[in-house]
Amino acid sequence: MGYAAVISLEDLREARNRAEFRQRLHERFDQWLDRVEAEVKEPKPTLAQLTEVVFTLRQELTQVVTEGLLEQRYAAEQEWERTRCPGCGQPLRARGKAERTVETMVGALTLRRPYFYCAQCQRGICPLDEALELVERRKQPDVQKAAVKLTKEVPYETACELFQDLTGLSLSAHTAHEVTNEVAQGLSVLEVSPSREEVEAKIAQVAEGKKWRPILVLAIDGADIPTRPETARGRRRGRKKERAKRACWQGQWREAKGFRFYLVDEDRLVHLISWHQIQEEEGLFEALKQVKEAGLIPEEKVRLCVLADGARWIWKRIKTLFPTAKEVLDYYHCSEHLHHIAQAQYKDHPHKALEWVEATLAKLFCGEITGVIWGLQRMKPYDEEAATEIEKGLGYLENNKGRLDYSSLRKGGYPLGSGGIESANKFICHVRLKRSGAWWYVANGNQMLASNVFLAKSISPWWFRFVLTTGGGSDRL
Repeated sequence: MGYAAVISLEDLREARNRAEFRQRLHERFDQWLDRVEAEVKEPKPTLAQLTEVVFTLRQELTQVVTEGLLEQRYAAEQEWERTRCPGCGQPLRARGKAERTVETMVGALTLRRPYFYCAQCQRGICPLDEALELVERRKQPDVQKAAVKLTKEVPYETACELFQDLTGLSLSAHTAHEVTNEVAQGLSVLEVSPSREEVEAKIAQVAEGKKWRPILVLAIDGADIPTRPETARGRRRGRKKERAKRACWQGQWREAKGFRFYLVDEDRLVHLISWHQIQEEEGLFEALKQVKEAGLIPEEKVRLCVLADGARWIWKRIKTLFPTAKEVLDYYHCSEHLHHIAQAQYKDHPHKALEWVEATLAKLFCGEITGVIWGLQRMKPYDEEAATEIEKGLGYLENNKGRLDYSSLRKGGYPLGSGGIESANKFICHVRLKRSGAWWYVANGNQMLASNVFLAKSISPWWFRFVLTTGGGSDRL
């Protein structure tokens, strides 16, 4: 004996509504297809001609599909007659439907949703907006995110032109500027950093099949950024302000101090965390302290190495945060001091200067630190300038003597050069902020720096895996 299937009235209505919805979409698609065929004049169009027409009209189709899906999925919410005020909890009655147009990557969508007003709180409420997670701006988050990906790479005007060419949507430079700042507003180093689990996963991947714990490098350096003073801001009231003329203010180059954590995996770097801001040393080490206290770096699973130049404030603070880390003086910063000595001592004999620098660097590279210091102590200065440079060089080497054992460091696999942080400086700071004619307010510059790191974390760009080179490249061990 068979059993008849039981179909509820609600399921029947849902199936009927779904069929009607799909029928309406089919009809709209037929209309759109008629438009495409009408726009293609040639009987045998080229691929470029055909794709141009489809690309131009595509949003008419995607807009209809999206609006239809919203109408189907939120049919009940569009008919709400009553709700409660989220502020005071008072019951409210719908005052009709309010129309709102929002811009998305699939086109401009027109929504008609119930509108409620709370007289006690003096605010209007549209529950459907909250359900759809709409933002106050006409341009919704998908448009904003796509725009910021461009503004962090190229100037605002260029970004707007590219945005319209690539998406068919218009975007003003003013809106692009505001959206970029809003995305980075209040971002901290912890918000742009991966979780401890993500960090440990990368460490495990690098450590797989190896006898020794992987080397984790903390590199610290800065990049100069062109900044403008607050007095350059416009004084006119309202949204459109008049900026002070360039002759009325003096720009200043300020250092964006930053750090980068990365793993050394044979011939490549595996990026973990970056953070750059136009700030003093206190700000930099406050960010490092947050990373440390959040437990993002599992020091027991790695061989931690700190690589920086000879600035005393760096090493003084590092000892308090990472007392057990291996300290390495950047080989190339060290070579700059030796070049200064050679230029002053052998100013009339450039070939001798080059020979002396190369011989001294070779000694350092082989771990003969004491011999280099002894040689400088015996060197007879050519003049007062040479004496000053020799004295400065001696102080520099003696203060960093414990960070100059390059022979042992090389055997242990530790990097000697700052290529990893210099690459971060280039892609986070230089490419976007050091453009011709660009002068940044400090707040805007910091927001752009934060957004560069934030979006880099989100979309995993190609430059997060720098390849180490041994000659001529920016990333050197």
